[in-house]
Amino acid sequence: MSKIIAIIAGEPNSISSEIIFKSWIKREKFSHKPFVIIGSIKLLNLQRKKLKFNIKIKKVDSNLNLKNIKQNEMPVYNVDYQQKKPFEKVSIKTNKYIYSCFTIAIKLLKNKKILGLINCPISKETLFKENHQGVTEFLSKKVRRKDKEVMLLFNKELSVSPLTTHISIKDVHKKILKMNILDKVITINKFYLKNFKKKPKIALLSLNPHNFYSKKELKEKKIFLSIIKKIKSFKINIVGPISADTSFMFYKNKKIDVILGMYHDQVLTPFKTLFKYDAINITLGLPFIRLTPDHGIATDIAGKKIANPNSLIQSIKFFNYIK
Repeated sequence: MSKIIAIIAGEPNSISSEIIFKSWIKREKFSHKPFVIIGSIKLLNLQRKKLKFNIKIKKVDSNLNLKNIKQNEMPVYNVDYQQKKPFEKVSIKTNKYIYSCFTIAIKLLKNKKILGLINCPISKETLFKENHQGVTEFLSKKVRRKDKEVMLLFNKELSVSPLTTHISIKDVHKKILKMNILDKVITINKFYLKNFKKKPKIALLSLNPHNFYSKKELKEKKIFLSIIKKIKSFKINIVGPISADTSFMFYKNKKIDVILGMYHDQVLTPFKTLFKYDAINITLGLPFIRLTPDHGIATDIAGKKIANPNSLIQSIKFFNYIK
């Protein structure tokens, strides 16, 4: 297996190229495996000039041969894409280009040319306009692991995972009762054991405010308690269901490693408030490691050279754990 990481350039009209350039410039200050960029050389050069970065970009072949790449040259697997201006308005015009980048990355993974991939931010509202999904769900379908994927927002101090991801809030209630929560918890537990040699303490949040269930809802509470009992039979360290409103206040005292929420914003909102850019999004349950910086495309600051690259740098550094 190759030790090279691929970074998909992401939404062209965003901060993606800026955080790539800044991460490349800072690469000598942190330990990392070699990485290549999958994206348009023409566009990257256009944006490099606009942002005034003194970086040499070098095209690599389909075998990702880095032997002829000089130390000061940023290697790029070129994907054809035409755009006249460095930054334009985000639209469906870029969809074909972004899908091509992902297709190339998946092919490289299947051929064992890369260890894993990092995708820079994309516009889910544009790329997946009709079906409320994200890259997590898109990739799981592409590699035939639908419903096996687990979204984990990772920080050494605390990680979070939403049981349901990019679905409407009105559908959460009926969805979680049908899901195999056990499989998701086992996936998280295995990930920690394999990469950190640690048995994590996992807290399962309640769906209802204050963990309160009326007489009509007691059936749901019994389902949660039954699930937790079954998870514990696998010797997994889990507690809950616990009230979501105080969970992020007491995770340190309770020595919680992972908070497992019922829906996307139940855990991502407080997590991002706590850790900001010092976190990465990991997709578990796939036959490869996939990461993405824990922030969006930030079109309001695209081209202004003020974007923070720390989350991408943390993503690159994370591969140091992967053998």
